[in-house]
Amino acid sequence: METTRSERVEATMRGGVGWIVLNRPEAINALDLGMIRGVREALEHWRDEPDVSIVLLTGAGDRGFSAGGDIRALYAQIADEGAEATDPFFREEYLLDAAVAEYPKPIVAIADGATMGGGIGLAGNALVRVVTERSRLAMPETRIGFAPDAGGSWLLAHAPGRLGEYLALTSDAMNAADAIHCGFADHLVPSAHIASLCDALETRADPATPAELVMLFDETPQAGPLQRAQPWIDEAFAVDTLPEILERLRELGASDVAAGEEITPAGALAALEERSPTALVVTLAAIRSARALPSQRHALEQEYRLMSWFLSTQPDPAEGIRARVVDKDRAPRWSPASVSDVPDDTVGVAFAHPAPTVLFPDLER
Repeated sequence: METTRSERVEATMRGGVGWIVLNRPEAINALDLGMIRGVREALEHWRDEPDVSIVLLTGAGDRGFSAGGDIRALYAQIADEGAEATDPFFREEYLLDAAVAEYPKPIVAIADGATMGGGIGLAGNALVRVVTERSRLAMPETRIGFAPDAGGSWLLAHAPGRLGEYLALTSDAMNAADAIHCGFADHLVPSAHIASLCDALETRADPATPAELVMLFDETPQAGPLQRAQPWIDEAFAVDTLPEILERLRELGASDVAAGEEITPAGALAALEERSPTALVVTLAAIRSARALPSQRHALEQEYRLMSWFLSTQPDPAEGIRARVVDKDRAPRWSPASVSDVPDDTVGVAFAHPAPTVLFPDLER
């Protein structure tokens, strides 16, 4: 057994499995640049290693796989050094997400507990994605005045119907059943069986492929609240513009179309009214644009440009992080404060913003 530790990442090679553990449980394994590099280094080391045939990706502790990027540290870095100082974090994060999606060996990710933002960038791009009854998955970026990234726009764009728009704009969380329905996960395995699943992956009990092994522990979930709400979500979030979505939610809320359900038009409307108007307008365009893109790499490049635009030109991301994780007053002062005040050219300007560098030089454009 070979074990290495690098910047809160533990990489162990045993039984033909390369096991990567995000080892920062006190912060729900929030990703910093050192952790991103540690995961990438382990993957590169095992790419041509004959004794590794499967990679297993998990998070330490019982609170979650990963809460996403360490936004508190990014906030401090922006304050001290300027927005451009955060570019290495985002650039290397997006390159890692692409590496996970394209890895030549099967990657099995166990997204137990909280799996948010950059955590989905890792787990959601694995070949075999496992969730448990404790899992809560979300792309919560509009809560902090930002847009879904880390490949999240690609996953959201390919969710059934208009669930991608709903999840992206509201930042709502999915349970295990809805994560599977929306294409963010493949299998539900009870948390009590995760240790046995990991052991089976190491010992290679027949059947031999990772997906077949996971199926031995899989339980088919009942439809989740998001799937049950999909009819009215598809109706509300299919209209062309954000103001039209808001109006449709008001109309559906007044009709009690989802009376008794966990997810309602009134709840969705309330969520959108709390989010950054600028982030909502750009996010809606980003999801719909990603739906027409030819690959995840193209979506990552689009996210990279939008990330740079948000952080270098917009006040809302810093204000959203301040309100949510620094001062924790939950009272962000968005600028502008209402959707009607977002300039008409915002989407065009955001999408035309140049990226700091080219992520994938060989990508066909």
